[in-house]
Amino acid sequence: MPDERLEAAVAAAVLPAEDDFRELLRSIVVVARAIFGAEASSIFLLDDDTDELVFAAVAREEEQHLVGRRIPSSQGIAGWVLSARTPLVLEDVRSDPRFSRDVAENTGYVPKGLMAVPLLHDDEPLGVLQVLDRPERSTFSLAEMELLGLFATQAAVALALLRKARRARAALEGDADARSVATVADALERLEGPRRDAGRALLDALGRVLR
Repeated sequence: MPDERLEAAVAAAVLPAEDDFRELLRSIVVVARAIFGAEASSIFLLDDDTDELVFAAVAREEEQHLVGRRIPSSQGIAGWVLSARTPLVLEDVRSDPRFSRDVAENTGYVPKGLMAVPLLHDDEPLGVLQVLDRPERSTFSLAEMELLGLFATQAAVALALLRKARRARAALEGDADARSVATVADALERLEGPRRDAGRALLDALGRVLR
């Protein structure tokens, strides 16, 4: 078995389930919305295969149907932030040529102002985090932009792990040998103490044999 198949099998077994990542991303946008006093907040994930941005998490309960919806990565403010890898603050999106009203209307929410930051992991663009409309104050401050950057760092790590898990599990499709290794790795993660150490040593030895 090639090294990459062994790595995929182990990763698929030990990485959290996709639902766990979704809950983490949802918690990030919910907290961001609350801290910034915003009307809405969302995270987009870049799908490299289709070159689309996918709603990965939204804060508002009434917008949960948007999760999974796709837009071309070249459209709208989110698309520009992703391609430029640059944070953006807009007090009036309607006056900005990068704003795509059609895209916004299709989501059911047309913002007036927003903050958006790219989600980068090892300089690779993974998606976009945005916060929409601030009813309490009329402008977004630099300090708030820096705070949003901290949320973006958390979201980028979660997206990176999510993509790794998806790729690892996809690599196991139709691969019985790799699934067997994944089963062993999964059992290993459930062990504790010396038994866990012994199990890891066994898996390491297996990896050396298969190389």
